[in-house]
Amino acid sequence: MSLCKHLYCRSFFYEDKSFWGCCYECSSDHLDLQSYVKQCNSIQVEKGSWMVSEKPNYSGHQYFLKRGDYSDFQKWLSLCDSISILHLLPTTHVIIPICCSMKKELQGQMLEFTDNCPSVPGYIHLPEICSLNVLGGSWILYEMEYRRVLDCGAVNAKIVSLQRMTDLH
Repeated sequence: MSLCKHLYCRSFFYEDKSFWGCCYECSSDHLDLQSYVKQCNSIQVEKGSWMVSEKPNYSGHQYFLKRGDYSDFQKWLSLCDSISILHLLPTTHVIIPICCSMKKELQGQMLEFTDNCPSVPGYIHLPEICSLNVLGGSWILYEMEYRRVLDCGAVNAKIVSLQRMTDLH
């Protein structure tokens, strides 16, 4: 078991449900959790917010975890007990915009959001958002329509809402 101590974040990742079995304590980004915990069936987030990825190279499904106890992988809405990558999300209380474009490489009509948007399709009348420029901070984008599964295991989805990280703590 590896112990990492940091003042503003700390989480525990357990192999078994209900916080049993081999445990890994972490307080920073980690690119290979599976070398410490073969499977992850429960998580305790004491401080900080995390984005976890099921597969290496940030592929597969990703999940947002905020402070709380997740007694089994279904509590963080996962379909499996696999977590490969941990990423600690920085937070800021400064309002920093996100820019969206309907064409690749930020071409075409641009829209800037500085606040949460619970219904992107209801707010903008673009067929889809194809590129984003996050100017700072952290944003969570929620998806709805699955179009196709990419080779890396991720999905290409239609963005239906977005939320600043400061509102998720």
